[in-house]
Amino acid sequence: MKSIRLVGALVMFVVASAPHMPGMAADAAAKSVPSIVHTVTIDGTAFTPADLTVKVGDTIAWINKDPYPHTATSTTGAFDSRNIAPEKSWRYVVRKTGEFRYLCAIHPSMKGVILVK
Repeated sequence: MKSIRLVGALVMFVVASAPHMPGMAADAAAKSVPSIVHTVTIDGTAFTPADLTVKVGDTIAWINKDPYPHTATSTTGAFDSRNIAPEKSWRYVVRKTGEFRYLCAIHPSMKGVILVK
C-alpha cells in the first residue's frame, strides 16, 4: 500500500512540475500536434492545387482521377512517386523545409510547387 502512495505522489510531483520545465512541456506539445493530410488531385492532365503550402511532418496524397498514369516527381530528386495508375494514389510524408518543384515525368507540362515551412 505504501508503494502505491509513493508512486501516486511521484506522478503528482512530475505533473505539477511540468509547467516549470519548459523543455519538457514544449517537447510534449510538439509531439502531440497531429500531422495533416493534404490532397492533390490529378485530373484533366493537371495537379490541383498546383501550389501547396505544408509543414514538416504533414502528408501529401496525390490521387489520379485521369484515365492514364501520372507521376509526382521532384525536379531535385527529393521524391518520386513512380507511376500512379488511374484511380490510385501515392502518399509522401514531408521531412524537410524548403520549396520543392515537381512535375509529371510522363507529361512534363504538368507542374506543381510544394512550399514546406
